Amino acid sequence: MSAETVAVEVAAAAASAAGLKAVGAGLAVGLAGIGSGLGEMGIGAAAMGAVAENKDMFGLALLFTVLPETIVIFGLVVALLLMFQ
Repeated sequence: MSAETVAVEVAAAAASAAGLKAVGAGLAVGLAGIGSGLGEMGIGAAAMGAVAENKDMFGLALLFTVLPETIVIFGLVVALLLMFQ
């Protein structure tokens, strides 16, 4: 093997690693967003039903609606750690 062949293979491996990091970061944010949306789907409907019956439930309903969105923040943190490693 010549030095040029080794250099090309190293460059290809580095490009492949960077591409796989980007795919992993995209999956981290995308799947976290889909999971959060599915979780919030049922919570939001139940929360609005509870608020429609009792206006004092608004704060608790808002808290329960916001909780699944923290999972997306964790997915974003994982994506940022992957991209800037």
